[in-house]
Amino acid sequence: FRLALIQLQVSTVKADNLQRACGMVKEASAKGAKVVALPECFNSPYGTHYFKEYAEKIPGESTQKLSEVAKECNVYLVGGSIPEEDGGKLYNTCTVFGPDGAMLAKYRKIHLFDINVPGKIQFKESETLSPGNTLATFDTPYCRVGLGICYDMRFAELAQIYGQKGCQLLVYPGAFNLTTGPAHWELLQRGRNVIDFLFFFPVFCEHRALDNQVYVATASPARDENASYIAWGHSTVVNPWGEVIAKAGAEEALLYADIDLKKLAEIREQIPVLKQKRKDLYSVEGKK
Repeated sequence: FRLALIQLQVSTVKADNLQRACGMVKEASAKGAKVVALPECFNSPYGTHYFKEYAEKIPGESTQKLSEVAKECNVYLVGGSIPEEDGGKLYNTCTVFGPDGAMLAKYRKIHLFDINVPGKIQFKESETLSPGNTLATFDTPYCRVGLGICYDMRFAELAQIYGQKGCQLLVYPGAFNLTTGPAHWELLQRGRNVIDFLFFFPVFCEHRALDNQVYVATASPARDENASYIAWGHSTVVNPWGEVIAKAGAEEALLYADIDLKKLAEIREQIPVLKQKRKDLYSVEGKK
């Protein structure tokens, strides 16, 4: 099946972001995409001082638009993430809609991005956001998909648990920056591939793909040099062999990748690490 990642140029005008995102979903569908993913914080600028201003209830304006366009285009739509308000708390939340417009999953980012790299970047999501407490998967006619958001990609246990749950694709909407992006985005993705199936940083994606024998996809916003937080871009798809099969640049783009589940099965048979784990000696398990 064909996967499409939307690397959206996000502005300060929510209505414009929604309109352009839906237009790109329609374009992806017209070109054969069956699963489409938007980037992290696609409806608003990324930054702690923006989250409260742009936050919505779910269901709300943005998720209604996602539901409508998923149904119109007959696609599975991973709605990147939006700032969500619920019970006086704010979350960084990803919703997924099926071809009938129904919400299939809701995932709140469980690992908040609190870092301090002296002289380069300091950021603390926990100043405004609360963490989620549950994992999320959804099923398509093609495969089961696991969800994470950005910083979640750094935590290998999450990908491993999704692998145990039968995911073949991991999707991570994310917004790495100009410090962490060139260093870690692709590496993390490639390393998760053996256990993770989808989500969104090029370097890390390779790691996730290879470890977990899954496809990993990461969807980033396009780079805006004038923003207070500058995203790295480079949305990426990595296969279970750890190979980058599709990668965008820094600008707004639609990225396509054909996901071959037969190839995934062959790789798992050739190098059967998932069958050879010494569960008598070690284990990773989810608690919720």
